[in-house]
Amino acid sequence: MVINVEKVRENIATAAHKSGREASDITLIGVTKTVGVQRIRELIQAGVTHLGENRVQEFLPKYVELSTQNPTWHFIGHLQRNKVKQVVDKVSLIHSIDNMDLILEVNKRAEIIKKRVDVLLEINIANEPSKYGILPENAKEMAKRMFELTYVNFRGIMCVAPFVENGEKNRSLFKKMRKISVDIAEFIPYTARPPEISMGMSGDYCVAIEEGATMVRIGTALVGDRH
Repeated sequence: MVINVEKVRENIATAAHKSGREASDITLIGVTKTVGVQRIRELIQAGVTHLGENRVQEFLPKYVELSTQNPTWHFIGHLQRNKVKQVVDKVSLIHSIDNMDLILEVNKRAEIIKKRVDVLLEINIANEPSKYGILPENAKEMAKRMFELTYVNFRGIMCVAPFVENGEKNRSLFKKMRKISVDIAEFIPYTARPPEISMGMSGDYCVAIEEGATMVRIGTALVGDRH
């Protein structure tokens, strides 16, 4: 099966230009959930070096098998407290911080290994009962508490918008995410880099970029349907 990196990158560039940015301002994260190691190698060879995994038990063997390719790993799925110690030293960014107990565990495990861990706050932007994440109205207070932790680098926000075939249906939610990011930036001094907004998947990533996404998490559009 063909890996569609070129087409996805063209779409990213077009959407980025619409928002007054360059394609290089957007991080493409290839979602490798249920994707075999050989196909992931092909994805890396095609230039997608940021990879996202949802489940710890699936991520760990891939981390070992692909160590010589040295990809940049992102953990993008729901993370249980008892699994934090298994990923905290292996991933570049944890996207899915959704409660205080979890971030305190990340901070504790990061202190043990003497590493500051980059994290994003997951927001349930559409208030869906089936989704993880904190409600938008609680984002500023949660971000402030995360920012105050010693071994955590608060890097921004993330959402999993409703699944849609027409990305326009999520535009208003992405606008809301952008507004939350701006509000948080008023009291959190991002120094080395601007804040990240991780939003947009295969069905809506172009609209997400137009509305300010700095990271998009793409699976099906890159590697086709997965089981």
